[in-house]
Amino acid sequence: MILETFPVGMLQCNCTILGDETTGEAMVIDPGDNIPQIVARLEKHRLKLKQIVVTHAHIDHVGGALKLKQQTGAPIFLNQNDLPLLEMMEMQAGWLGTATPEVAPPDASADDHLVVGLERYPATVLHTPGHTPGSICLHFAPLNLLVAGDTLFAGSIGRTDLPGGDYGKILRSIRDRLLPLPDETQVIPGHGPATTIGEERDSNPFLQG
Repeated sequence: MILETFPVGMLQCNCTILGDETTGEAMVIDPGDNIPQIVARLEKHRLKLKQIVVTHAHIDHVGGALKLKQQTGAPIFLNQNDLPLLEMMEMQAGWLGTATPEVAPPDASADDHLVVGLERYPATVLHTPGHTPGSICLHFAPLNLLVAGDTLFAGSIGRTDLPGGDYGKILRSIRDRLLPLPDETQVIPGHGPATTIGEERDSNPFLQG
């Protein structure tokens, strides 16, 4: 298995490549920017991109998805509840003072319980609204791995002060969908260092009491 997570774009979004050396197939999660770097890593490992999954439609996570699709032919999965945010891309670019990336509706909605990923490394979509209405996490149960987008961070949670954010919903999403996972589950958040479910259950200040 090939698993690489690295920051892309001005907000240092964590982009993840998961590859299967046996089949030569890969998926990319949250290609927010720096598409040449992502393509170069795929080529280095001789991987063909099978799937692009975006955890939510904020510019730093979705900004490069269409460009990556255009270069590789891989379909984009994004939860349909975030389509209004996709349509606000010019406004989102204005928040950051950057150029507006070209975006388009996804090829399929990353709905709750949908199985995505690779044949040997499947992931179940967990719909975790709160940071955005369509925020999702990807649970790779056989790998004890959660790609959490901007729902859960090491020692923190996703911000809820942007359009569509809801503090009560993000806490419910974390408590109902993420904390029941095994303590040893490795968590790759949308920004910053990795953590585990157990560490966040025990010490995340937003989840105490």
